[in-house]
Amino acid sequence: MNAVADNGNGNDNLRYAEYVLGVLDADTRAAVAHEVQTSSEAATAVAIWQRHLMPLAEEIAEVAPGPYVWARIRDALKLDQQPVASQPSRGLWNNLRLWHWVGIGASALAAACLVMIAIEPRTPPPAASTGYMVASINQDNGVTGWTATMDLDRARIVIVPASPQSIVQDRAPELWLIPAGQKPISVGVIARDKPITLTLSPNLLAQLGPTAALAVSVEPLGGSPTGQPTGPVIAKGAISGAPDAQPPATKVAGTDAFDPQPRA
Repeated sequence: MNAVADNGNGNDNLRYAEYVLGVLDADTRAAVAHEVQTSSEAATAVAIWQRHLMPLAEEIAEVAPGPYVWARIRDALKLDQQPVASQPSRGLWNNLRLWHWVGIGASALAAACLVMIAIEPRTPPPAASTGYMVASINQDNGVTGWTATMDLDRARIVIVPASPQSIVQDRAPELWLIPAGQKPISVGVIARDKPITLTLSPNLLAQLGPTAALAVSVEPLGGSPTGQPTGPVIAKGAISGAPDAQPPATKVAGTDAFDPQPRA
């Protein structure tokens, strides 16, 4: 595996890895998303971490926990203890002990993934490989709402939220692929608060490229009922090939010159 160049700042590289894993808090995640949009070095580092980390998702087999696991967690966190009569009841959202353990668990997960990469180096793809494409999906105010990494070999796209705007409770963001001069094609409903992986159909794969773009519209919870955007388009971004590990680095595609096609 080609390690991400340290350049004397290991903390930045760790932040980029944690950004790809989705374990940063909202403020730090937004800051990294801004760096990806404005700095070619940050864009290159994030793309390299995405390239190294994404294959791990296929290698970890799903394991159903035993029925005793949740009981032991509740017992360890004392979630079933009756509150003292003189004190108001405290729900899960106010349980500092619970969030303490959640934070420890997230940090442990990030550390474990980084250790796996260090222990099991991978053969990097050829320098000319076009197996990955990336996009920064920017909102009208210039702030990155989501970042997208397209894995062409595995026919999937990973969407990571950066600082998406608020959406009313009965609506959801839906991702669209817009080939040049054509109508939008739905990729799927995405999330505001967590990374999500969507499968790319052969039709979508055939339309990906530097002349296409991604856009996000606000739709009903199950997605657009018409197959075309029915709500406002709140973010858009051009698609480019993933920056290679070697210089010169290229910036993740911006979308200043992109204007989505009119809806049907």
